[in-house]
Amino acid sequence: MLLALRLRDFVIVDALEVDFGPGFTVLTGETGAGKSILIDALQLALGARADAAVVREGASQAEMCAEFDSPPHCQPWLHEAGFAQEDSLLLRRVIDAQGRSRAWINGSPATATQLRQLGTHLLDIHGQHAWQSLMRADSVRSLLDAYAGIDTSTLQRLWHAWRSASQALAAAQAAQESLLQERERLLWQLEELDKLSPGADEWEQLNQQHTRLSHAQALLETAQSALRHLDDDEAGADRLLRRSLQQLQDQAHLEPQFDAIVAVLHDCLAQLADAQHSLQHYLDQADPDPQLLAELDARLGLWMQLARRYRRPPQELPQLQHTWQEQLQALDAAADLPQLTQQAEQAHAAYLAAAQQIAQQRREAAPRLARAITQAMQTLGMQGGRFAVHIQPLPEPGAQGLDDVQFLVAGHPGATPRPLGKVASGGELSRLSLAIA
Repeated sequence: MLLALRLRDFVIVDALEVDFGPGFTVLTGETGAGKSILIDALQLALGARADAAVVREGASQAEMCAEFDSPPHCQPWLHEAGFAQEDSLLLRRVIDAQGRSRAWINGSPATATQLRQLGTHLLDIHGQHAWQSLMRADSVRSLLDAYAGIDTSTLQRLWHAWRSASQALAAAQAAQESLLQERERLLWQLEELDKLSPGADEWEQLNQQHTRLSHAQALLETAQSALRHLDDDEAGADRLLRRSLQQLQDQAHLEPQFDAIVAVLHDCLAQLADAQHSLQHYLDQADPDPQLLAELDARLGLWMQLARRYRRPPQELPQLQHTWQEQLQALDAAADLPQLTQQAEQAHAAYLAAAQQIAQQRREAAPRLARAITQAMQTLGMQGGRFAVHIQPLPEPGAQGLDDVQFLVAGHPGATPRPLGKVASGGELSRLSLAIA
């Protein structure tokens, strides 16, 4: 239970301490006396959204403290959250003039979220307008679902899947002519690219090969000249290296340092032999091949022609072909009316099965809820009154199912239950809302 409420610099309150004893407590006063201020302060102590407007004019901050007894069912939450477990439970919150908020639970810093979580275990605030939700069909249905333990998240997912499938079918039926025209255009473009059949890295490879063949004669002459300079009998690099090697070997017994140089020259001769062999192999294999050069010219020309036609760099043609193939597959799928029809029918069947199951759960829970609320009404000044839950089919299925749920009430013995808004006064609606809570 709530033991005490202490305020400082809150709205129009300089300082206030209210202690609550056992039993039923009533706060009375004229309009504007400040009754709602106490409830607002209590809500802020329980984690409601902070607002700088609650700070008393001229003050730097407002402070709210709410002290409760420490009920056993709160102990696991306090232990898990790391707060001290004491004989009483002290919730304190400070809001400064800039709207910044700080909070504590039993003296330890806490977040507003933690205050709200703990508050759900401590207090239920039933406002004077809580009954207004009973006038909304979605709220009424949600109350019945909550009582029956019904989770409609799967039903909503199936509903949206059915709607998407139905919309895709309707769009395909309405766009058959434009889809066929788009398909013909893509087919014609793909036919041109398929003739080229561009490989992923082909453009770079073609350019390299074309460049090499275009300079084939110059490359041959360069290789021949290099080989001649290496292998000339009189002034070639091979002959000169061997002469130097022989001279150093002849004098190595006199100068030990020549041994290291001789080893290096041996390596040079081995590498020189490799270079000569590679050059000779290149000359044996090299072929200017004017016919291949002409074929490469034609192939590159076709690449350039299509690139200009579709206003893309040549290297993007393979990706363009892949994109058009994907678009064609999507168009074929969109134009497949039998497949789209089947998908829409399957989605509808799945939704309907889930909706009918939930409808059955609602019909089973409705009389139980009606009996429980009727029983609660007898203790809230509505003796002899009766509550009923009426379920009828919706004109059209919806994300929440097939059911229109209405709450009916008879405020007096012998009266026929009728819709709340037509027969219940404001006071009766507030009591009914309390009974439901």
